[in-house]
Parts: sequence; structure tokens; C-alpha cells
Amino acid sequence: NMVMSFRVSDLQMLLGFVGRSKSGLKHELVTRALQLVQFDCSPEVFKKIKELYETRYAKKSSEVAQPQPQQHRSPEALSIHSSYDRGSTVARTSISTTNIDYPALYGKYLNGLGRLPAKVAKPEVRLVKLPFYTTLDELLKPTELVPQSNEKLQESPCIFALTPRQVELIRNSKELQPGVKSVQVVLRICYTDTSSPQEDQYPPNIAVKVNHNYCSVPGYYPSNKPGVEPKRPCRPINLTHFMYLSAATNRITVTWGNYGKSYSVGLYLVRQMTSAELLQRLKTIGVKHPELCKALVKEKLRLDPDSEIATTGVRVSLICPLVKMRLSVPCRAETCAHLQCFDAVFYLQMNEKKPTWMCPVCDKPAPYDQLIIDGLLSKILTECEDADEIEFLVDGSWCPIRAEKERSCSPQCPILVLGSSDVNGLLPTPNGNGENGKATADVVDLTLDSSSSEEEEEEEEEEDDDDEGPQPKRRCSYEKGLVSAC
Repeated sequence: NMVMSFRVSDLQMLLGFVGRSKSGLKHELVTRALQLVQFDCSPEVFKKIKELYETRYAKKSSEVAQPQPQQHRSPEALSIHSSYDRGSTVARTSISTTNIDYPALYGKYLNGLGRLPAKVAKPEVRLVKLPFYTTLDELLKPTELVPQSNEKLQESPCIFALTPRQVELIRNSKELQPGVKSVQVVLRICYTDTSSPQEDQYPPNIAVKVNHNYCSVPGYYPSNKPGVEPKRPCRPINLTHFMYLSAATNRITVTWGNYGKSYSVGLYLVRQMTSAELLQRLKTIGVKHPELCKALVKEKLRLDPDSEIATTGVRVSLICPLVKMRLSVPCRAETCAHLQCFDAVFYLQMNEKKPTWMCPVCDKPAPYDQLIIDGLLSKILTECEDADEIEFLVDGSWCPIRAEKERSCSPQCPILVLGSSDVNGLLPTPNGNGENGKATADVVDLTLDSSSSEEEEEEEEEEDDDDEGPQPKRRCSYEKGLVSAC
């Protein structure tokens, strides 16, 4: 307020004191002086500003005290000078509110990241709650990124300092992994839309610099589908490892592409949660009583008078559709219309790596705050260990569905019992019983016709070939009978 009430001569004296350029129009000098106050304000600079301010108003007060001819005073001058006579506080208010345009100056200097006066009331941008982040403090409310030129690449600076309590929270927090604290300062970016809570959304060409160091921003997921652009996971950006954990001022610069869409940024002190912690919380507050689950089953199977088909039961698998393993913590969203569950352990682990929060059964949103653990199915899992599927009946009861055991199969090529030979010791007895006295099946001799016809052919061949010399050895009729039978 002191700087914005300065005249050109005061601004030039202040800028000359710190070695800055004193040339330019008044609004340029004001902008330079404000940058000096916000970024490089040392005790000496603050002392100089106070000195110039007090000197100016001391002169004003002396001028008011001197008698002036009444005819030279206008009504406006009388009202202004009377305000100074009532005290310096009133004088500051009257000058700053009548001659200074707060929104223009703050917007030009802070590039949209500053805090506008309270009199500028606008609907606030809200960000969705993230299950893996618990907000401890709001360091900067979501504020719009305002382009300062017609160029595509824009820069927006922001400065702030951590309080001793916030520094202590960060230093005393546990490490999730080497170099990563659970209490973090994170930057969140979203569309400037006040109609509903917004999800994180990065602008094009985003880059974030903290105290002259660039932070890593999540890259794009590769896409295997032709013609589909790769997606970028929009998550909070962790700035903690580049912050000054002291009373020193931290400077953050967001570089972004100005392509027509409006974005807002916010800074938060958060505590990052793990999937194990979220699972434990879900087990504490998210278990649905078995009787309520049973009532839901009855409701699903209730006879619909408008339906021509009566549903007598519904099958539910005890295998998780995510990992194809038996369920351990059966879970589903309360908004889902199906009884099928997925495993909460793997669901939370997958969303910790890549947050999508989509039900693997119906592909509809299944956010964390809508998850419930099915108490009835949890009980069934302990009572039914030898089945992978059950069926719920109309009255809410259930029965296991076990797969039929494979029956032992006979050999693909059954052994045929030959009438004239003892094969494997299985010969029919004269009374038609086997060797154990049990009735045996009728035995068909497949070798008689074939062997007799083959013997006749062999005799004919011998008569024709008697004069041609020695013949090769002949295969015995029994062996040929076996080959023919097979």
C-alpha cells in the first residue's frame, strides 16, 4: 500500500536506492517497485520505503497546517485535506482506494498468482479430493494463470514461505521411500471451471521451476492403439525436495502453453497415504453388514411382474477379475448394480500406481469414498474353501457350485480279445465266464476270415513262384491277424 501511494519522484528515489532503472511511465515504475518488495525486500529496502512514505505524509501534513486563502480551495481539496487532518490511517485508505486500481496492478505483477483484494468476489475453483493425499494446509488457493502477452509460452511466478510448524511437519514425517517424505508441498493444476470440483489437468508445455531447479513432471503413457494420442497422468507435482525448509522465501515459476484454455494452480501441504493405509481405513469404516448384503441379494432376485423370465438365482465368482486369484477382501462400489466383487488389496495397489478408479466388473467409476467391503461374501469365503463359484438363491441363501470331477477314461485303443490266441491272459472259459468267474462280454474273432483268405493267397503265390528261386520269409498268420485287427 505504501509503494502504490508513491509519486513518480518517490518511486524513482526507491528504485535508484537499489540500483534499478528509474526511467519509464508511472505504472512501469510501480510494477518495478512491487517486484522489488515481493522478491528482494531486505530490511534496508523496507526501511527506505517507510522513510519515503513518512517523509511524504509529513510534508502533506505541514502543507495542510499552513493557512491558505479560502478562495483558492476547491470543495474536492477541502475534503481530501480534512481526511489527512483526521490521521494518517484515514489518509492512506482514501488515497489507495481512490487512485489505485488493485486488480490491474496485482494481476500485472503477480501474473494471476497473487491474492486479489477481498472486494473482488469471484466463485472459487475447487479441486477434487484425492484419496492418496490428505490436505493439511492450503498454501495458495486455486488461482487462474493469466497470460501477460500474445506469445504461446507464458511464465507465472509465485512466492511464499513455510511457517515453522509446516517445516517441522515435513522434517518429522516418515519416508515413503528414500528421499520421498510423506508430508509434501504439492502443486495442483486444473481447468478454471467453478461449476464443479475439477480433476487435475496439465496445460501444454508445462514446466515447473522451484528456487532455480526444475521439477520432474509425469510423462505420457505410451499408446499401442493406432491413431490414439498418448495420455499423461495428471497428478500433484511434489515440490518438497527443492523447497527451503526454513523461514526463507521460496519462488515457484510455472511455464505453460497459452492455447485458449484457462488453467488454475494451487499449492497445498499434504500427507501422502499408501495403499495399505487406505485398506486399513476401508476395513475400519467401509464394511457392510452381512444382513444388509443379504437384503440386497433378495432385492436383486425379487420377482419382477413386468418381466417374463423369473430369476431363481444368480451366480457370483469367488475369483477376482483383476488378478484371477481367489478373493481375500471382497469389495465393490456402492453405486454398482452387480453383486460380483473384486479384491480391494489389488484394486488399491493398482490405483496407487495408475489412478483410474474404474470398476473392473462394469467399467463404471468406483471412487474410494464409495467402496464397501461385502460382509456376506467375506463370510462365505471363510466357510467355502473348496469352490470358486457360488449361487445366491431367492431367499438370500447360497450354495457352492463345484466343478464336476473328470471321469477316468478308458484307453483310446481298447484291447481286442482274439479267439485263437491268449492275449494278456484273458481267454473266455467254456461257461462264458472270465478267469474271475464273472460274465465277460462277447468276444468277436476278427482273424478267422482274414487269415484263411490270406493262406489261400499264399498257397497260390507258392505255386506260381516255385520255379523262381528262394522266397523271402513269410509273416506268420497270427501276426498278420493282429495287424488286421488293429
